[in-house]
Amino acid sequence: MKECVLVVDDDREIVKAMGILLEGEGYEVLKAYDGLQALEILASRQVRLVLIDVMMPKLDGLSALMRIREKQNIPVIVLSAKSEDSDKILGLSMGADDYVTKPYNPQELAARVKSQLRRYTCLGDIHAGSRGGEIRNGRLLYSTEERILYADGEP
Repeated sequence: MKECVLVVDDDREIVKAMGILLEGEGYEVLKAYDGLQALEILASRQVRLVLIDVMMPKLDGLSALMRIREKQNIPVIVLSAKSEDSDKILGLSMGADDYVTKPYNPQELAARVKSQLRRYTCLGDIHAGSRGGEIRNGRLLYSTEERILYADGEP
């Protein structure tokens, strides 16, 4: 099953180009053109990562990011034409996992998406819970019945 990535930007050409890039990398790509559309998609679909522009109509990217963080702990990469350090610091402090300035290198962006998804899905979520007699966090598994901790499958 393909991992689902949501691309949010009011520039339809950018969304189209990122869609082609990410689909070529094997991801399912959902598209939104403002922050409100993004929130609607996130409420109805299982999304693994969000790429979101800052300057958009209706609901800007940073406001949408704050609303996403109220309910979800998924990787969010902010894309922005704003390249000042203060803009980057603001985006990261508001909950972004990464901040990429436009214009960006497409291969670098694809690598950043892959990296964030690896950290989120493979290395685990700090809030990983108990499931049926086992507690899993990234590469660690604790069997509550056996009382054994496994790292990469090894006791």
